[in-house]
Amino acid sequence: MNIAVCLKQTFDTEAKISLNSSGKIDDANVTRCINPYDEYAVEAGLKLKEKFGGEVTIVSVGGEKTPESMRTALAMGADKGILIKDPVLEQADEWVVAEVLAKAISQIPYDIILSGRIAVDDQSAQVAIRVAEALGLPSVSTVLALEVEENKAVATREIDGGTEVIEVPLPAVFTAQKGLNEPRYPNMMGIMKAKNKELKVLSLNDLGFAEAPARKSGEAVYSLPGARKAGIKIQGEPADSVRELVRLLSEEAKVI
Repeated sequence: MNIAVCLKQTFDTEAKISLNSSGKIDDANVTRCINPYDEYAVEAGLKLKEKFGGEVTIVSVGGEKTPESMRTALAMGADKGILIKDPVLEQADEWVVAEVLAKAISQIPYDIILSGRIAVDDQSAQVAIRVAEALGLPSVSTVLALEVEENKAVATREIDGGTEVIEVPLPAVFTAQKGLNEPRYPNMMGIMKAKNKELKVLSLNDLGFAEAPARKSGEAVYSLPGARKAGIKIQGEPADSVRELVRLLSEEAKVI
């Protein structure tokens, strides 16, 4: 069984974020890691490989530092990696990333495509589902349990207030939720082996794109939230205080 895992490199969730003078995130000294939800996807792929055999391929769109996180996934036990790196993808939105990932995955054998349910940096939960749409595959998101047979998979997914069980034919796309498994830590042997595993770096031209897919996001500018305003303390007799509170809520806060 061949499994493709879509992986995103994100900031460490404990990293302190600062902005530069241009209003962009200053990532010069920020630690990067595998998107935590993608770790569940990697582990799910490795468990399927252990049960059925085959290969786990890590596929990512990223930049100069992305191979560090991909090597971590390879050290966990994945077999090889494909990184799509191109300057025009630096500001790509979810639609563009999904189109590029789908094109790369379409050129390798796969039975199952896995990814995390959400990216912790931008809170996007779009890419994997868009990949499924681009490839014409069924998808199940927010998966808590996954049982695979030869030509089908039964997934238990989280929904509001409970869970539901969905059966889909393979190939299919699944996004992993926390609780699906407990990702393994790379051991020393895995780390050493990862250094020699194939990590292919491709450009858009290598994938057959004459130019970048049509949609690109605009340049994002961020700003820190303003200082929180101090509260108002109303003093005086109870009746007077109530009248003043009602006035403030009506005229200033405009909530009544």
